[in-house]
Amino acid sequence: MPEPAIRPATSDDLPGVLALYRQLHPDDPAPDPAAAAAVWRALLASGLTTTFVAALDERLVSSCTLAIVPNLSRGARAYGVIENVVTDAAHRRRGLARAVLEAAIDEAAKADCYKVFLATGSKTEATLRFYEGVGFRRDAKTYFEIRRP
Repeated sequence: MPEPAIRPATSDDLPGVLALYRQLHPDDPAPDPAAAAAVWRALLASGLTTTFVAALDERLVSSCTLAIVPNLSRGARAYGVIENVVTDAAHRRRGLARAVLEAAIDEAAKADCYKVFLATGSKTEATLRFYEGVGFRRDAKTYFEIRRP
């Protein structure tokens, strides 16, 4: 397998990211193309979020998004939130998700984030062990959420 290119996403990566997200949430309706393009431009321009991608032969095969949240506690140190971790089904178990996660974690460290967290809806033990293998702890905090329909 050729070495993947791990990098921040660019404006040209929207179709590839959307293709990965169809695998992440296959039951979600596809977003309106104009709305998706507007959201993508906002994400890329915000200065607070970075989507990291793994590309093989110019095809996106894995990604995750890091949000760096400014914060007034913890000595005014930001924290990082990682969402939407996904690897193309045909390319799993090759270290690609680990590579994009490590790129995100490194970026958070450069921003002096005092912590980085992610949430997963997976209850699969192998998935949970994977995140622990990257360095995340499942016993550190309790996570709650409210979802809107």
